[in-house]
Amino acid sequence: MGNATHVKIETMEKMRKWWKSLFIVSLGLVLGIILAQRMGVRAESLEEIEAQITELQHQMQLSVAATTPLESEVAKLKKQLDGIGSQIKQSEIRMQELAGSITEREKTIKNQYAVLAAKVRDYYKKSRFYSPLLWMVSSRSAGELTRGLTYKQASADEDKNLIVRITTEIMQLEEDKKQIEADKAKLAGLQAKLDTQKAFFEKEIAGAKKWQAELSGKIATLTAKQQAILTEKSGTFQTTVGEVPLADDPASRPDYNPGFSPAFAAFSFGAPHFKGMSQYGALGRAKQGQGYEQILKAYYGGGIEIRDHNPDAQITVTGYGTYSLEEYAKRIYEMPGSWGDEGGMEALKAQAVAARSYALARGGEICATEACQVFKPSPKGGKWEEAVNATRGKVIYANGNPFSSWYASTSGGYQESYSANGYSTPGFWDTPSGQGGWTAQAYEKTAGSPWFYKAWYRTRSGDACGRSHPWLNSEEMADILNAWKVLFNGGGDSGRVTPESSCWGGNPYSKEELRGIGGFVSVSGVSVTYAGNGVTATVTFQTNKGEVPISGADFKKAFNLRSPGRISLKSGLFNIEKK
Repeated sequence: MGNATHVKIETMEKMRKWWKSLFIVSLGLVLGIILAQRMGVRAESLEEIEAQITELQHQMQLSVAATTPLESEVAKLKKQLDGIGSQIKQSEIRMQELAGSITEREKTIKNQYAVLAAKVRDYYKKSRFYSPLLWMVSSRSAGELTRGLTYKQASADEDKNLIVRITTEIMQLEEDKKQIEADKAKLAGLQAKLDTQKAFFEKEIAGAKKWQAELSGKIATLTAKQQAILTEKSGTFQTTVGEVPLADDPASRPDYNPGFSPAFAAFSFGAPHFKGMSQYGALGRAKQGQGYEQILKAYYGGGIEIRDHNPDAQITVTGYGTYSLEEYAKRIYEMPGSWGDEGGMEALKAQAVAARSYALARGGEICATEACQVFKPSPKGGKWEEAVNATRGKVIYANGNPFSSWYASTSGGYQESYSANGYSTPGFWDTPSGQGGWTAQAYEKTAGSPWFYKAWYRTRSGDACGRSHPWLNSEEMADILNAWKVLFNGGGDSGRVTPESSCWGGNPYSKEELRGIGGFVSVSGVSVTYAGNGVTATVTFQTNKGEVPISGADFKKAFNLRSPGRISLKSGLFNIEKK
């Protein structure tokens, strides 16, 4: 039993050394990463941090790569420790049993020792004073002599065997006592080492995890600038027809001549949020003879109800006080009253119903800006007030409550679904014949929306960051592709993929630097495909490196992060024009 325990302890000790070697190598990598991070990554400004984002991301990847297998090995170690702990407990039980056995054996041997001493003395005496001649003389016959000699020999052999057995037991007892003391000491030492090693590993991994969290925070801070760029360039700002000019920038049209060739421009279909009622779409439908109820059900779906609501219900407008539902509706400035003279009276009625519904769905308290609905203290009058009066008290309901009826100027020909009151509006192509009628038959196009198909290069305040048009030359479009390469295929610092412009600041790549990574030098052609759910599916470029297909979503992100100045895509449904 003592030898078996000793062998198990030796096996566990070898296993512990193997684990230790494995974990020291892995943890050495983690600690090296952490020390490099803490010594090498320092910055006092956003620009400096942005310049080091690649290093941060690289270090993050190394740390995670080192820690992930380490965590797996720690889990295995914990399982192994449980097994070793079980073996230690079993060994302790066996040692306790052995110790108890030794105690009993000691009692038995103590008695046997006295017998042994007597037997040894007796054996000595018999051996010392034994005389065969005396046995012959004292025996009465030959048979008696034979029996006596045989008995004498058997007794001597029995004494001799007893002496050997008792002596062997005493020696084994002493050996077992020494072994059990040695095993106890070794097990105690092994348990202490395993506990220490486990605590060390867990502490180091916790430190690596903490540092990874700090790295994630730094990277998040760095990419916040990119997010700000994306928000400004493609953000879903709130606006309606009443807030945009009806005449648009000639440079944003497909027929604009930038003075060079090849020239490329990204044209967005619609802006800004593509959900609910399209105001220009409503105008197009009205011109084609649709009534306001038909228009509302087209955009909000057949599951809505248009009910009469209390016209004296109170609406509180931030900064202006409280108005009845009808007096509130008369002061909404969201659609040109002139549309009433252009065949759009039913569109004005649809807008009046949507405006009431939206205000009621907000609980009767609402702001006065385009973040909610544009409200002014004076009634708008004219055709708008006619539309309000013609639909007095009419409200859109869904699932028994006023529905939050979103609307926006232009959706580009595809309306996206959204949900409120547990009800979802449909997603559909806004044409008389579905996708097959897009773009020629799109209601917004026939209504003449200036945002139906537009290349954006100015902010809403008019800032163009020094650009006079949205058109890019071959090198500039190749630069977008090189940015896409870094963002989605690696090889560079994605945090430096920002516009190469003083308007944005930071530490963007130069065109030469990006070209060295992506390898795109020129673009000679482009084609676009669309998906049935109202987005651009693929953009395929002909380049110096051959044909390059890019998903619409990936291209939009790369374009908005890298395109010069304020040039941007506002919609996931877009086209790339080439001339």
